[in-house]
Amino acid sequence: MKATHLILGGGSAGCVMAARLSEDPQREVILVEAGRNISADDVPDDIRSRYPGRAYLDTSNIWQSLQALMGAAARRVPRRYEQAKLLGGGSAINALMANRGAPADYDEWQALGATGWNWDACLPFFRAIEADRDFDGSLHGKSGPLSIRRVTDDRISPFVDRVLRTLDGRGYPLRPDQNGIWQDGGFRGAVAVSDAGERLPTSIAYLTPQVRQRPNLTILTGHQAERILFAGREAIGAQIAGPDGVSRTIDAGEVIVCSGAIHTPALLLRSGIGQPDALQEVGVPCVAPLAGVGANLMEHPSIAVSAYLPPAMRVRDAAEHHEQGVWRYSSNLPDTPPGDMHAAILSRSGWHSVGQRIGSMFFWVNKSFSRGFLKLKDARPETEPFVDFRLLSDNRDLERLKTALRLGMEVLSDPRIASSIGPVFPSSYSPRVAKIALPGGWNAAQRGLLSAMLDAAGPARAALVHALVTQGTTMHGLLQDDAALTAFVRANVGVTWHASGTCRMGSEGDPAAVTSPVGRVHGVGNLRIADASLMPAIPCANTNIPTIMIAERIADFIRRGH
Repeated sequence: MKATHLILGGGSAGCVMAARLSEDPQREVILVEAGRNISADDVPDDIRSRYPGRAYLDTSNIWQSLQALMGAAARRVPRRYEQAKLLGGGSAINALMANRGAPADYDEWQALGATGWNWDACLPFFRAIEADRDFDGSLHGKSGPLSIRRVTDDRISPFVDRVLRTLDGRGYPLRPDQNGIWQDGGFRGAVAVSDAGERLPTSIAYLTPQVRQRPNLTILTGHQAERILFAGREAIGAQIAGPDGVSRTIDAGEVIVCSGAIHTPALLLRSGIGQPDALQEVGVPCVAPLAGVGANLMEHPSIAVSAYLPPAMRVRDAAEHHEQGVWRYSSNLPDTPPGDMHAAILSRSGWHSVGQRIGSMFFWVNKSFSRGFLKLKDARPETEPFVDFRLLSDNRDLERLKTALRLGMEVLSDPRIASSIGPVFPSSYSPRVAKIALPGGWNAAQRGLLSAMLDAAGPARAALVHALVTQGTTMHGLLQDDAALTAFVRANVGVTWHASGTCRMGSEGDPAAVTSPVGRVHGVGNLRIADASLMPAIPCANTNIPTIMIAERIADFIRRGH
């Protein structure tokens, strides 16, 4: 097989790239995705649903052996790190949030060497992505492939509504538009769902039935990219393993890697692009010495405050999206930008019956300063890389999560809401929680028993929560002991599944940069990257919409000959 453009990775970005480049019938486009196909005709119910709590925990949808080190403490063990493995990638299993981040995020990209990626340059592409059903004006698009909307009055959870009203009374005004002017406040979160209320992964929104019928577009699902092939320093194609495990070669005029911030650098390293000494350690000949491959790994570190919800405060529709509200606020710590903290206000904390009884304020550091890295364990394509996020290695991230727990407790203890909810407790997406959250009959039965106990506990409910859920940890204990609070955050810091930055854009003279601002890999011909790994700094946003914007822009650069 031979392609004008060979796209390796069919996630959020890869599907966009394939759709845009195949608009030109003179381009022969092949899209390669390791996971299974997801189309309008065969999308499973758990993925179709606007409630994502099952889809992103189903191990059939993710790279099952991918693990990562999270915090920066001395004693650390790897945890499972959920990354999508199916057509549409993260957009097929993520939380559906459709926020862009702050305009200053993209001005920062330009300041870091990604020339032409400032806010004014990116905004037209954000607008082109969306069909906003609630707002118009200069900041919004009305005819893009992704329809954007917010929860309506009749569907909002009483808990989320009460938290937003409580925040409003505490000086954080309830504002109408999360993607409007960048301001602190409370918002009904913007989500990308169809007019029928269903998920819109890029494998459906961009790879429509009409697009899939194009004779110049070939989509290969169940095929994993093993390595990029070179003639000297010119990419000439890739080695691909099919569902039968047999490798084959696809020749290409240009190779475009869209495998995400974990698997894109891993593929480059396996192919000989990276730090020469590290490549030598795993027996990979160096094609191009680029020390930045796998460095600058970024995430949004997270922690949560939760509460038991009596029946009157629970979500009204079990199929409704759970992240209905957002609180954006500024920590005002030195060197932090406005709106550097984010709290997702969750109407439920899991797909199971216990999750329906627990509302949460899921805090994450919008603008994190900690940086991690990844490297190869060996050169085999089936071996996942060693991933170390080094969360909280910058003390500013630690301090902001500690403050988040304090603020969460203050909000949920406010008289405006406290009498309407049950015990408040600290929480996180720990390995223990991840294990019991896997969809399945046994877990559902166990959660059903715990739900019945919680409902019947009455005055003993707080003791039951602290015994069975938090294993003895209480908010009061943490807030009275700073050392205990610090230890809790370090031990329980989580992620938000927003890996980014590992092949960042920048000038050719920047030793940390991997690509030019048009996505071309420095020192290598016919090779580009177009996904979240390009981000020089993490945006104050869920990364899916910024990633789609990146793919739209890189496709536009290609079409214009850059």
